[in-house]
Amino acid sequence: MRTKLTIASLARSRYVTTHSHNCQQPTLPLHFNSLSNYDVSSTNKILHDLVKYGSLTSARHLFDEMPKRDVVTWNIMISGYSHNGFPRKSLHLYNKMVSNGIIENSSTFSSILTISANAGLFKQGVEIHSRVVVLGCSMNLYIASSLVNMYIKMGFIDVALKLFYDLPKRNLPVWNLVLCGICELGRLSEFLRLYNDMKMENVEPSGVTFCYLIHGCCKERLVDKGRQLHSHVIKTGWLGSNIFLANVLVDFYSACGILVDANKAFECIPPQDVISWNSMVSVYAGNDLLHEAVRVLEEMRLWDKHPSAMSFVALLNLSSRRKEMLFGKQIHNFVIKVGIDYGSVLIQSALIDMYGKNDDIQSSIDVFQCSHERSLECCNSMMTSLLHLGFLQDVFELFSWMACENIVFDEVSLSSTIKALSLYSSPSLDNCCLLHCCAIKSGFDSDSMVLCSLIDAYSRSGQIRFSQQIFEALPSPNIFGYTSIINAYAQKGMGYECLAVFEEMIQRGLKPDKVTFLCILLGCNHSGLVETGK
Repeated sequence: MRTKLTIASLARSRYVTTHSHNCQQPTLPLHFNSLSNYDVSSTNKILHDLVKYGSLTSARHLFDEMPKRDVVTWNIMISGYSHNGFPRKSLHLYNKMVSNGIIENSSTFSSILTISANAGLFKQGVEIHSRVVVLGCSMNLYIASSLVNMYIKMGFIDVALKLFYDLPKRNLPVWNLVLCGICELGRLSEFLRLYNDMKMENVEPSGVTFCYLIHGCCKERLVDKGRQLHSHVIKTGWLGSNIFLANVLVDFYSACGILVDANKAFECIPPQDVISWNSMVSVYAGNDLLHEAVRVLEEMRLWDKHPSAMSFVALLNLSSRRKEMLFGKQIHNFVIKVGIDYGSVLIQSALIDMYGKNDDIQSSIDVFQCSHERSLECCNSMMTSLLHLGFLQDVFELFSWMACENIVFDEVSLSSTIKALSLYSSPSLDNCCLLHCCAIKSGFDSDSMVLCSLIDAYSRSGQIRFSQQIFEALPSPNIFGYTSIINAYAQKGMGYECLAVFEEMIQRGLKPDKVTFLCILLGCNHSGLVETGK
């Protein structure tokens, strides 16, 4: 009589071979018809090993030959397909499992709902939810957690919260899951309600919970609430043991403009953590504090830490804003020394922009031409640099080149090209209409930046009525929309129309900037409304 089927016995048999990956990896199927005392659990272990080592073909062959399969067998294959990047095969196998009359367990539902959510297969996920309800599994904590996660990813936060609050018991991982989703979706009211409910139920936050809570305060600039959470973090002892939490505090205080406290939070972090160094470089650079950013950069070098691509981008952007050409070149040299200048699209784009803002268009062109990948970001930076320095014809040529190279433009590319057209002394109406058609076809006909450029271009081409139509079609004009139409009226000497739009703007509670006032004064001057202008 044969012995019971085990991994050890199979490893010695002629039915299985192994490959060298520092471990034994079964790869060939078994001839079950020749085996007595078939044990499904032992075969499941072999199936699990095959899936674990990525041998999906062998795993599926074994699965198909098994004379008997239980729910664990199906779960292994469903998860295996998902973990190896085949979510649709997981769903297909799940449907086959149901049609074969196999009743799902909590692991099945949790796994397949997570697969549906991560793959964006929401229709299938909702259908699975219906089956969960039919089988009476809605109150299972693990299944409900997966449902909450799926509806959050769908953006149906109200459905997710109802499922969450319907649970008879909520553990910390479920709270963390919902808090994370709320933070990502930016739903402030639900975020605060969840935090209060959490305290009412005496659920003690973990370090991960505090990360989500403080990140939510960061996004909404809730300074007082963030400080309270910081105090709670200190009292519970999480600050010294969770570097991620310390970095979130740095981000929170810097986002709220409280740089002193951001620096204090940074000082509490061990110097070995490169993330915090890069955070502080970005914080100081983002707040135009050149000397402080350089100081942190020098300290990083002493600790043999290299700035990240995002830190370099922040420093290059600082050089652009402050027109610090020498500093920008030094950062460029540092980037080359580190060896990531042409390997990062973001750095390439920032370099092009930096040289352009510092009026060195040739260096911008050199960086652009040396780029391994002339991405949309690089094209946009090149285009705005050309526009900034008045190379209008080159803007049009670059836009045409992008079309020839199948680089799909975005609102920045399109608005820059339209802006270049409007700066011609007498832009062609045909060209205005052509670019307007591009905006409509590409779906950017509701983008405020594109529409403001079109208002300007049409007015300069002599078609003020088209400018009016575009402005009137804006659902909720912002300061830039109002300024664009005021400028259009001003250029045509329509002072009274300028004043009427200006009054409407004030009534809407929008605060005019200096450009708006200059356009108003220009309109009054061209219309002879000297006293009104005064």
